[in-house]
Amino acid sequence: MKTFEELFAELKTKVENKDPNSGTVKALEAGVHFIGKKLNEEAAEVWIAAKYEGKERTAEEISQLLYHAQVMMIANGLTLEDVYKYL
Repeated sequence: MKTFEELFAELKTKVENKDPNSGTVKALEAGVHFIGKKLNEEAAEVWIAAKYEGKERTAEEISQLLYHAQVMMIANGLTLEDVYKYL
């Protein structure tokens, strides 16, 4: 298990190392439009899971939504602190 902060650090490291096998690197190369579509897709899956699939599946879908949100943050040069100031 990892925290939100640990995931962000891991993703940043993959990007800095330009890991060719990283889905994060590939998503960033595909661009903000691609990442935005993934965010919309995952948000819909969270809603469906919450309505029909139960707690565990909802948690899994939320984790994927958070991942894609972090990828969007990296694509836009945002830090955790940039987002935390609005929480």
